[in-house]
Amino acid sequence: MAVKPSEITEIEVARGFWSRFRGWMGRKPLPGTALLIYPCSSVHTFFMRTAIDVVFLNSDGLVVKLIEEMRPWRVSPIVLKAVAVLEMLAGDARKSGIREGERLPSPLAELTSTYFG
Repeated sequence: MAVKPSEITEIEVARGFWSRFRGWMGRKPLPGTALLIYPCSSVHTFFMRTAIDVVFLNSDGLVVKLIEEMRPWRVSPIVLKAVAVLEMLAGDARKSGIREGERLPSPLAELTSTYFG
């Protein structure tokens, strides 16, 4: 199943050190929104208010690891093949059809490819 672009309607990009560190700490992501963190190969959910789905992407936009429903106060493993992470509200990855081994189609792949390289 391909990603349904309509499921993810807004993507915030975190590239700087502090914006990547802060991520969604203290904020609750809204359904249909995602946070693209670049560069990134591991995340934490300290001070988060809700569980999130964590999508690890390589430089080609390929999903190399997916953690569904990562609860607050957790640390993900380091995913050596990942160069970016797409975080979204728990359940949104499944609703969007995102699975390991698949490349994110437009508009997500277009956005992420802007930041790789």
